Amino acid sequence: MIVMAMKQGLARMALAMTIGLLVGCGEPGGEGPIVPPPPAPAEYADKHMPAEWWNDAQKLEDGRKLFVGEANPDVNCASCHGKDGKPVKAGATDFRNPERMKLYSDSVWFWRISEGVPNTKMKGWKSKLSDDDRWKLVLYERNFGLAGKAWNEERKQWGDGSLK
Repeated sequence: MIVMAMKQGLARMALAMTIGLLVGCGEPGGEGPIVPPPPAPAEYADKHMPAEWWNDAQKLEDGRKLFVGEANPDVNCASCHGKDGKPVKAGATDFRNPERMKLYSDSVWFWRISEGVPNTKMKGWKSKLSDDDRWKLVLYERNFGLAGKAWNEERKQWGDGSLK
């Protein structure tokens, strides 16, 4: 009787683990279906990366240092999102997925870095990072899935870095 109960318990546990794996593995990084993020709230909607920054190698390097925790020991995006944009913690966005990342305007990305993402472990960084530093993170992070692209506010989409 005890052996039968143990076998049933193990079978239930195996089934629960299998279901958990299937639910969490639908998309790269286990992020689920690709859907547009909510629009940036009014206080962020008109904020955009300074146009001259999109091709600025020094600002890109500054963004890399912020991302990996070299510039500010209190901030290390790579600890969740991975040094190459591939998440190392469950629930972190996979920045390498261009189909997902092209849905984030520069202002939405800036807002999420600034305020965090509700109902996730992503906290806001505006208390630890200046506006410029948060824009440098947007600049760096977009390179994982949108390398060479810049947000074109007129077209409301990512395009080539020249914005012409």
